[in-house]
Amino acid sequence: MSPKTAKIRHRCVACYKMFNRRQHLVEHMKISHHSLHQPRCGVCFKHCKSFESVREHLNVPDHLFKGDCKSIFSERGCSLCLQIFDDATALAHHQNKCLLSPPLPLPLVNPTRTLGVVNSRLKAVAIDCEMVGGGDDGSIDLCASICLVDEDEHVIFSTHVQPQLPVTDYRHKVTGLTEEDLKNNGMRLQDVREKVLTILCGGHNDGVGRLLLVGHDLRHDMKCLKLQYPSHLLRDTAKYVPLMKTNLVSQSLKYLTRSYLGYKIQCGKHEPYEDCVSVMRLYKKMRDQEHGKAEKEEGDGLNSWKQSDLEKMKPEELYHNSTSEYRCWCLDRR
Repeated sequence: MSPKTAKIRHRCVACYKMFNRRQHLVEHMKISHHSLHQPRCGVCFKHCKSFESVREHLNVPDHLFKGDCKSIFSERGCSLCLQIFDDATALAHHQNKCLLSPPLPLPLVNPTRTLGVVNSRLKAVAIDCEMVGGGDDGSIDLCASICLVDEDEHVIFSTHVQPQLPVTDYRHKVTGLTEEDLKNNGMRLQDVREKVLTILCGGHNDGVGRLLLVGHDLRHDMKCLKLQYPSHLLRDTAKYVPLMKTNLVSQSLKYLTRSYLGYKIQCGKHEPYEDCVSVMRLYKKMRDQEHGKAEKEEGDGLNSWKQSDLEKMKPEELYHNSTSEYRCWCLDRR
């Protein structure tokens, strides 16, 4: 085929997909929401929906392997954060910081004691609740214990909770709780909810949220607490797109902790403090990523443009005018 008759193909500058028609590239860019906040391969800089997609890209089977990404990553890549380093020495130095140890067990304390003080420097609080079962078959989730930690992994609040309904399943293998734990030591759910709100409101009783609330599947915990909090202040590791599976289904906290922090949790009884610390560490690892500053951080992105104008743009222009479909947690540092 001569150069004059050869088809012009249009390449996405973010994920490198090829399209025969410019309008197909435009439609791809509109639904992909490519931006500098997306997870990327540290070798070829291919943009992916999630870090799991990057892992698949870097661990493609040998018979499908193309390019140098897999071999370079195997020599100089961190298996936790997926960053690439100049040499093995730099990688080893980084891994000493990236690979974390499990949190030490929470010391035995008065379960209704407040251990931390919320002050103006506190930016985020992590929460975890453990549930027991109510109802005839034990399927109704009842909040039985709760823990809140700050960004420094200090406990702010930890207590057992008196269930509002008769408990028919203490789920002891998971919770480690017994009837005596809740009967003699638990706070009323209403008092727990008020305490949590006071913490989230910075010690005020005005109902105005002043802290970010971090958790895993927060909707579940908030439902059991009968707690309402502004959605723009929630940071949920189960719903954060970069931490989801390649098909955008939530990962378990156990998997995320092992894959991104490098240690195991929930090997037996679930410890609210351990889960709290792990979810806070995940949040901070995502928040502390360096992505630079996009021309447009929020808004409708390409969907705010006329189709005719988009089809006149070069691939680079489409990328620069595209915006992320989620609010990147790195923006919490600003």
